[in-house]
Amino acid sequence: MPRKIVARRSAIHGNGVFAIAPIARGERIIEYKGRRRTHAEVDAGDSGAVESGHTFLFTLNDEYVIDANFEGNIARWINHSCDPNCEAVIEEHEGEDRRKDRVFIEAIRAISPGEELTYDYGITLDEPHTPRLKKIWACRCGAKHCTGTMLKPKRRRRGS
Repeated sequence: MPRKIVARRSAIHGNGVFAIAPIARGERIIEYKGRRRTHAEVDAGDSGAVESGHTFLFTLNDEYVIDANFEGNIARWINHSCDPNCEAVIEEHEGEDRRKDRVFIEAIRAISPGEELTYDYGITLDEPHTPRLKKIWACRCGAKHCTGTMLKPKRRRRGS
């Protein structure tokens, strides 16, 4: 299969991933790869502190996180957007080993050569979304309806 994407500098943030050939709506573009680590291992390590505003961590399931700081591929350079052209799709393994679950990036619309690939990171944090954290996790996507942050609104608890 011919390569359809390349990593290079992005106007959104740092590096980005760009189409170098047409990508069809629904096309599976790339797997998000990296080392499988437990949530506890990640929390105890240095692979993406909340305070950094930068992460290569992808929550795979309740047990594991994909840490693209280790053994990651160019999918880790796909930037966030409030108006994305891709989505992350988790494929659950049929067995009991949750480390075998996988994440794929798929196009949600046709993507032309030269366009940057983006998806909504859907970042949720346990701590309050203070103005300081919103600034740390600022969105620079430039979309017409940009929310200004990569953080997802907290869900209200029932009865609150």
